Amino acid sequence: MIIDVKGVQVPALGLGTYSLQGQQGVELVRTALDIGYRHIDTARMYGNEAEVGRAVQDSGVDRSDIFITTKIWPDDLAYSDVKRCADDSLGNLGTDYVDLLLIHWPSKKIPLDETLTAFAEIKAAGKARLIGVSNFNTALMKEAVEQCGADIACNQVEYHPLLSQRPVLDLARGYGMMLTAYKPVAEGHVLEEPLLNRIGESHGKTAAQVSLRWLIQQQAVVAIPKTGNVARCRENFDIFDFELSADEMIEITALTSRNKRLLDVSLGPVWDVP
Repeated sequence: MIIDVKGVQVPALGLGTYSLQGQQGVELVRTALDIGYRHIDTARMYGNEAEVGRAVQDSGVDRSDIFITTKIWPDDLAYSDVKRCADDSLGNLGTDYVDLLLIHWPSKKIPLDETLTAFAEIKAAGKARLIGVSNFNTALMKEAVEQCGADIACNQVEYHPLLSQRPVLDLARGYGMMLTAYKPVAEGHVLEEPLLNRIGESHGKTAAQVSLRWLIQQQAVVAIPKTGNVARCRENFDIFDFELSADEMIEITALTSRNKRLLDVSLGPVWDVP
């Protein structure tokens, strides 16, 4: 399943790589590419860009067929640091460009306009096909687009059936952006939900697969489940042979009213209340 974001084709399901390092990381990413994943999400903070790059190069899959995302940490969002980090990431990944370059978390010290000026220049130079943000609330999204004039393609945030992101998602769609969902199975909490298990049984799927399907069936939503387990990696990818009904989508969406946020660190902004 592919979505179009500002003229770029983005696979709706990707592999999150946080904590995947060393040979295990190389092998897991390579296995994911063998399974059929064509969207890999990494970050400078993860310390595994080189592993991702090696796996891509060893996979035999043409680079142009793989959508690679990386992110720059808030300590490095000054103009010159952004330029340096972007070039360093390209070297680590062994590629001339990334498909999506993100601000990992908003900076509380560096002006957003300064950062986005550097991001725009990186995109103009062909080193990033798309640029975007991560962990931004709607106020920061509006600042980026309406005040800074940035051509933002994505906001990557925590999103799963137990957490509503309605304000962010509505605004992203209005801007022609996509929302990338990390922690899409709520660190396994979805496995405890009777509704998701019941719906899964009716389709011959797990609650986790139902959760992922619910995400990618939504307009302009991409999911990037993270796992170091090959069997789970295969299971996560096995969600393209069924479809949730409109009623099932509504039932699952009702669960988001719980607003169970799993990652709420001090780096984050004041989150929107649905």
